[in-house]
Amino acid sequence: MSPAALEPTELMPAPAAGRVFEVALRPGIADVIGDGREGRARLDAIARWVQDAAYADFVDAGFEGRGAWVVRRTRLQVESFPRFGEQLALRTFCSGIGRFCAERRTTIAGPGAAVETVALWGCLDASTWRPMRLADDFLAAYGESAAGRKASFRLRHPGPPDGAERREWRFRVSDLDLAGHVNNAHYWDVVEEQLPDRPESARIDAEIEYHAPAQPGPAVVMSEGDALWVAGIDDELHASILRW
Repeated sequence: MSPAALEPTELMPAPAAGRVFEVALRPGIADVIGDGREGRARLDAIARWVQDAAYADFVDAGFEGRGAWVVRRTRLQVESFPRFGEQLALRTFCSGIGRFCAERRTTIAGPGAAVETVALWGCLDASTWRPMRLADDFLAAYGESAAGRKASFRLRHPGPPDGAERREWRFRVSDLDLAGHVNNAHYWDVVEEQLPDRPESARIDAEIEYHAPAQPGPAVVMSEGDALWVAGIDDELHASILRW
């Protein structure tokens, strides 16, 4: 399958019933990139907010310390970017559940901001790093908003084609997270590098699928059309990125 033929992950509407968690924030100086006006939020900052809102919801629901959650796939659809100092509301809910994974929808809204995201998270046993089946109390807390919709942890993006254009990349030590690998938010830096020549008002719709974890050091970005792939110098695939 060609990247252009693949549909993005569906953005489910807010549930009629069930748990919906909300947090407020204002983009800070380190969250934005200057554009001669207020400064728009970077894609990696938006991904980090979504990750932090998910963790805050998990803690608020009483599940702190219950497994290690890793991101398999994230879609960001930006109709208008959040800006420096703008008061934002992040609303998040569970939109699908699998045996050891769950899908989470998040909306970011403000006076000038409109962002929709969906992310697929897998639950791992923190001692063995093997998939951990979701407990009954998790299903009780999040099942109503999921409304019976299933989530699958399977990879779905195509791999890089032969002859894809290649360029150098590098992950930094500061990109590591608590799990000891490059945090999912930093893969959005690769997309961000493609944006300087786009009009400020341009709509962004992109999805990253995470394959093997990366460590600090040299990497390779492969590209064909609007599709990108991030790999190690040994060509081990770390992530695929599709844009619509």
